[in-house]
Amino acid sequence: MAALPWDPIDNKAVDTARILAADAVEKVGNGHPGTAMSLAPVAYLLFQKVMRRDPHDNEWIGRDRFILSVGHSSLTQYVQLYFGGYGLELDDLKALRTWGSKTPGHPEYGHTDGVEITTGPLGQGVASAVGFAYASRFERGLFDPDADPGSSPFDHFVYFIAGDGDLQEGVSSEASSLAGHQQLGNLIGIYDSNQISIEDDTNIAFTEDVKARYEAYHWHVQVVDWKKTGVYDEDVTELNAAIAAAQGVTDKPSLIILRTIIGWPSPKKQNSGKIHGSALGSEELAAVKEVLGFDPEQSFQVSPEVIEHTRKAVERGRSAHAEWNVQFEAWATANPAKKILLDRVLSGALPDGVDDALPAFEAGKDISTRAASGMVLNALGAVIPELWGGSADLAESNNTTIQGAASFIPSEHSTHEWTGNPYGRTLHFGIREHAMGAILNGIVLHGNTRPYGGTFLIFSDYMRPAVRLAALMKAPSIFVWTHDSVALGEDGPTHQPIEQLASLRAIPGMDVVRPGDANETAWAWKTILERRNGPAGLALTRQNIPVFERGDDKASGEVFASARHVARGAYVLVDAPQGTPDVILMATGSEVQIAVEARNVLKGEGINARVVSVPSLEWFEEQDAEYRESVFPAAVRARVSIEAGIALTWRGYVGDAGRSVSIEHFGASADYKTLFREFGITTEAAVAAARESIAAVVPPTTSPKA
Repeated sequence: MAALPWDPIDNKAVDTARILAADAVEKVGNGHPGTAMSLAPVAYLLFQKVMRRDPHDNEWIGRDRFILSVGHSSLTQYVQLYFGGYGLELDDLKALRTWGSKTPGHPEYGHTDGVEITTGPLGQGVASAVGFAYASRFERGLFDPDADPGSSPFDHFVYFIAGDGDLQEGVSSEASSLAGHQQLGNLIGIYDSNQISIEDDTNIAFTEDVKARYEAYHWHVQVVDWKKTGVYDEDVTELNAAIAAAQGVTDKPSLIILRTIIGWPSPKKQNSGKIHGSALGSEELAAVKEVLGFDPEQSFQVSPEVIEHTRKAVERGRSAHAEWNVQFEAWATANPAKKILLDRVLSGALPDGVDDALPAFEAGKDISTRAASGMVLNALGAVIPELWGGSADLAESNNTTIQGAASFIPSEHSTHEWTGNPYGRTLHFGIREHAMGAILNGIVLHGNTRPYGGTFLIFSDYMRPAVRLAALMKAPSIFVWTHDSVALGEDGPTHQPIEQLASLRAIPGMDVVRPGDANETAWAWKTILERRNGPAGLALTRQNIPVFERGDDKASGEVFASARHVARGAYVLVDAPQGTPDVILMATGSEVQIAVEARNVLKGEGINARVVSVPSLEWFEEQDAEYRESVFPAAVRARVSIEAGIALTWRGYVGDAGRSVSIEHFGASADYKTLFREFGITTEAAVAAARESIAAVVPPTTSPKA
């Protein structure tokens, strides 16, 4: 191993980073200075000496990835982005945590150049870093599977920094277990073991042997203890050697347990909770500056020689990028078909042939939308090689397996049922829903492949933090949620989603898609894959439901509309018998059939009912006012929503005279037909609701049709 080049100017830069972190928090009056101060040498080592990155090209696919899982210590990253010339300047550090700044309280993907992922809730960064490592291996298999280890332009490292809080959160345990199982040799974590949190000494709640735990997860674990002699010594040479050793371990992820003193070298507040999440105060800040040889009367001091030295990262990055380009061009010349595939995947475009591959389901048969989804995945998998995914131990229930595809696991983990190799397409998350969501987020942010993960809709609750972050980041993660209502039946109320559809719709930027038959499911998948502006969750039935006979375009007379209109979010499935509706019946999923049946009953009573299928409220709300008015004319105030869940998200659509056929309580254990009958999710209930809504609209002196 080459000697680490480390000169007095590097020490001065590290100390400058500490002071900048403390000054920034002091200026705004809130934040987390302590960890940023003590992690300054770690971050500086990574950004200035270790990682292959180009500050002027944050999209370079050959770059090493960096995830700051201790997102509250945002200054750990911001200062290095300033030092390295990524686009932040001193004024951005001065604007920490203020309106319109590039330096929000936690690093945010898409907001600050150089930030790979949003890491607010603790543990998410660790788990998503595992996803980054998943993606790097899958992409290597997709584009350059035969290259020798370390020789491919797709080879790089994924680094993360975690803290005590990250390793206490359960999601990091789930994901770390999977990382060890997957033998992700390019994943390197540095665990800042300072043993301080907001409640001060972590011994009050956290005393486990992290080294033993991660060794049990099959990680390569090293300990670098800067406190071991009793005199604190930030030995960056020792840490650099540990990183080099981790780089050399190719069959295990690596964790470096780094024992630090939070807030070093604050004379009175170091090693205490008082420096974790609040400003030092003017007196203590002045004392720190005196210890480090800075003028206590000055703020945001950066000497010209320091910034000149650290900005050399720009030229180093340009040089590394140019060297990589030679390697990449050689690969592209030798692999023209793979280069075409890479260009398309990076563009986000779907390949030719998707429409032709999309299954068309025969009317007159009953099929569950989960089964239809599985058929669609298998059809599309044949033409979209970047489509990959699996389930949280529910593959047979979720129908998430692309048949014939190898499992994404080291081959020695193959079982009687599943045959794997490191570049397989079928993901097995085990019973780890939360980690699955975070890993999917990491995969989609690493590259433009299209991963999906499945579980029951009720367990979206276990995934919610990762789902919310996907929406916040506009990451196009795909979640497949089956068993979408009480109609899953005998498993009972613990497994029957009631409020989940409404609560997921409450997440800004989250697309909830509940198709009404098999053909809607096919077009829902196509639409989701075409969209890349945020996550989508498919809610799919366990029970079989009818496949509707459809026309080629819009609804006309008794002819049902084509399922192509799913992309609009809501569309007229079948119009009122006499053209102008007396009432509009709107429904999703398995309840669309109830709306259709209710229309037929009302037709016999001389009441004209329009049926609107609403696979996605979010997609519908993107449509222009003219289209929305064409589906839900304001003049038609008699309206009924039909969905086997709470009615919360339908109130704006049914209006003051409308009614909702819904379930406002938990379920029970019985077959689904009994549950629908007992809970009033029936044609009769829909008809009665339509009559009530019409009566609520018609003035009392006028007799309604009936």
